[in-house]
Amino acid sequence: MDDRTKTFCTFFLFVVLVAAVGCGYSQQAKFQMSFLPSAPVAVSPVADITPPSITPANPYLQQIPAFLKAEAAPPRRRTRADSLAQNAEQALQRGRRLYQANEIAQARREFDTAVDLMLEAVGESPSDREEYDRQLDEMVETIHRFDLAGLGASANVEQGKFEKAPLEDILQMTFPVDPKIKDRVREQLTATVSQLPLSLNDTVLGYINYFSNRGHKTLVAATERSGRYRPMIRRILDEVGVPQELIHLAQAESGFIPRAVSRAAAGGMWQFLTWRGQQYGLMQTRFTDDRMDPEKATRAAARHLRDLFTEFGDWYLAIAAYNCGPGVVEKAVERTGYADFWELRSRGVLPAETTNYVPIILAMTIMEKNAAEYGLTGLQLDPPLEYDSVPMSALTSLALASDITETPVAELAALNPAVLRGMIPQGYTLHVPKGSGGQLAATLDLVPAQHRDSWRLHRVGVGETLSAIGKRYGATPSLIASANNLKSSEPAEGDRLVIPAVARAEAPARPAASRVVAHRTSTSIHHARAKASTTKPGTTATASHKSPVVVARAASR
Repeated sequence: MDDRTKTFCTFFLFVVLVAAVGCGYSQQAKFQMSFLPSAPVAVSPVADITPPSITPANPYLQQIPAFLKAEAAPPRRRTRADSLAQNAEQALQRGRRLYQANEIAQARREFDTAVDLMLEAVGESPSDREEYDRQLDEMVETIHRFDLAGLGASANVEQGKFEKAPLEDILQMTFPVDPKIKDRVREQLTATVSQLPLSLNDTVLGYINYFSNRGHKTLVAATERSGRYRPMIRRILDEVGVPQELIHLAQAESGFIPRAVSRAAAGGMWQFLTWRGQQYGLMQTRFTDDRMDPEKATRAAARHLRDLFTEFGDWYLAIAAYNCGPGVVEKAVERTGYADFWELRSRGVLPAETTNYVPIILAMTIMEKNAAEYGLTGLQLDPPLEYDSVPMSALTSLALASDITETPVAELAALNPAVLRGMIPQGYTLHVPKGSGGQLAATLDLVPAQHRDSWRLHRVGVGETLSAIGKRYGATPSLIASANNLKSSEPAEGDRLVIPAVARAEAPARPAASRVVAHRTSTSIHHARAKASTTKPGTTATASHKSPVVVARAASR
């Protein structure tokens, strides 16, 4: 072959070889990459993009929960206001921990800092205004709640702090009848539906006149207070099968005050004497008195009233017997031969207090059932109490329960008026704020049963050392470290430590703290709302926001 032919053959062989190698690489690459996702392809902005082919749905992908398949929302841009609100929340939590440790002055400074930061944040345009408003309301409510408590978690609940029954003094008094209301009340009575039979005479009219004028504030206060217990009382009266109107016995007996006491040593919302209460399961121990437990006492009262009605067959006689005792009513019936309350009253064979007791119940019933006629509409009833119930397996201090649930001792005492000395005995069921029962039951297991009457629980704050913590509770750092099996010499912020504190002698409670924070927070809400309305024209506070008037009113109670 000549040189030209050789050159052409060589070039032809080279082309064939390159093509063969290229095909082999292409097939190998396709095989290797079939298990991997395809690489992104850069596309020119002006290029014509061909829609991708539709592939069949993967049956396994369809089983993935929707929240895993959903695309994540772009993160919200944080503003300086968001940072201030976060710092405010941290200050609130520091204040809460200091309050639980009875460092009241420091706690108040942290609470003030929290509110100040929130007020500063409102002018910095929070990224989520609705969330900011919610956080501010919750913060003010929390601080106000601690301020109303007035005491730290280490304080003892004062023994014997009881209240006088509001209507005790009028049970031996009668009042004049207003002739103007006679006909009107009679008309109301004919249109009133009641499970309890209703009667009207001058005595009942006299009490209606009293509660419409001089006694109106007392009636209103008790009615508002009844909101805490009304659903519970109505439920129990219905379960036991007695008239719903008997709720007014608790109003007459105590004004719905759980720790009300009388000159005759009757106690609780339903005013049981010790021995009568024991007949219906209301027991007393060194630390508790079941007569002061609203739910237990209500159930006992409903059963007692049912038994009295079974004995006398008349609700007026049953109510009279509840006041003076069934033996007194029995003797009065035997002496006169009349089983009629009004006849016994007219003959003077019942105690004076009892002769007025039944008319008071009737007057209250008539007035509530015709609330619009007596200025009893539109009242702001206290919200019903809601709580979890946790049985105690050992003698436990109220202070420890306060530490665990992060609830002021005074608030726990209000939920448990039958606990008299800050100690919950073994077997007693403690009421704690709704949603905290599980936390209390689980955390109590961290504290040895034999030490629950004195040991405490502490959440570690920023920069706190074992030495500083121990100084508050009278425990050495080594003792705290040993009780918590600490491997490090110092705890971390947020750790919850059991504190092997020494039991202290019972001491009277200190006077309630000043209402500085309540006043400050109520002013803060007003200032924040006003500032918000100027920051965002057209923005006004919604009805859900607590007004300064409501906060101030609560503080005065």
